[in-house]
Amino acid sequence: MINILVVDDHPVVREGLSAMLSTQPDMEVVAEAANGAEALELAMRHRPDVIVLDLQLPDMDGSEVIGAVKREWAEARVLVLTSFDTDDRVLRAVRAGAQGYLLKGTPKDELFYAVRTINQGGSLLGPGIAPKLLGQVYDQADRESRAASTLSAREMSILVLVANGLRNKEIASQLCISDRTVKFHVNSIFQKLGASSRTEAVKNAVQQGLIRI
Repeated sequence: MINILVVDDHPVVREGLSAMLSTQPDMEVVAEAANGAEALELAMRHRPDVIVLDLQLPDMDGSEVIGAVKREWAEARVLVLTSFDTDDRVLRAVRAGAQGYLLKGTPKDELFYAVRTINQGGSLLGPGIAPKLLGQVYDQADRESRAASTLSAREMSILVLVANGLRNKEIASQLCISDRTVKFHVNSIFQKLGASSRTEAVKNAVQQGLIRI
């Protein structure tokens, strides 16, 4: 028997989905949650085989719910069932740890197949979702490659020192260059990383794999 937790903030959708899943002889809905906090609490209490989760929740984004569940219970298996098919939503959900991603309106047989596949340790992306995910991955790889190739060796050195909390005067002293030169390089780093502050520059650099904190 596949034990399932259904998470959706719309009662009609949640109850309809639960009723549909319960028609299968090998599936049982053990709990329903209307928001992220409930989803986390019920996931820890019931430890379901599969969590069927909408991304649009009233208290937190579904990807945040996935991440929170995974931090508490790394073996959790999550199937996203949502109306959102934008590239960034797909990528965030998969990065958070979702094993499956389907759109609402998917035929019920495909939903049943996805639940069984994920329960067995597999993964599944609905039609049209895989190209979006790959597109995001390739776009990000391209951005990282461009940033890495455009930052000079001096800029990389300064970026590392900025990440370690040094101010311009301290960086200048350590590298034996003028404050003005440091400021010039910092502004160039901001421009190349699409940042408007030191904190954002460091965050973007970490996300792009240029540096590690």
